[in-house]
Amino acid sequence: MKVAYVFSTSGHTASYKMGKMILPQLESGTHGVDVIGMFFFDDNNYVLRKGDPIGERLAKVAKEQGIMLMMCDQCALERQLAEGEPGNCTPSGVVDGVMVGCFPDLYSALAGNPPDQVITL
Repeated sequence: MKVAYVFSTSGHTASYKMGKMILPQLESGTHGVDVIGMFFFDDNNYVLRKGDPIGERLAKVAKEQGIMLMMCDQCALERQLAEGEPGNCTPSGVVDGVMVGCFPDLYSALAGNPPDQVITL
């Protein structure tokens, strides 16, 4: 089964649920499904900052396992993790391999390998 995660709950959902539960399972090969993408909203974007220990681990796993990492463009801009304008911006100061975009960009990025399930945390 292929899944995509959407980290939308305010607070530190990505640093806790992804960082302490999902990421260790991905690193050890025990997660049980193929994760094809992760989309980050609000303060969850902070985990993707360059130098963040969780973000650096995630970037490594994402590269090895072909996991798409994307930040909400407006959320990233508000947190100085992207430059430009909504709908036309690029990531800045984040771990390698992170994209920035809105829902149409997410749909496009996942279209070639669509998930069976989308899990929102």
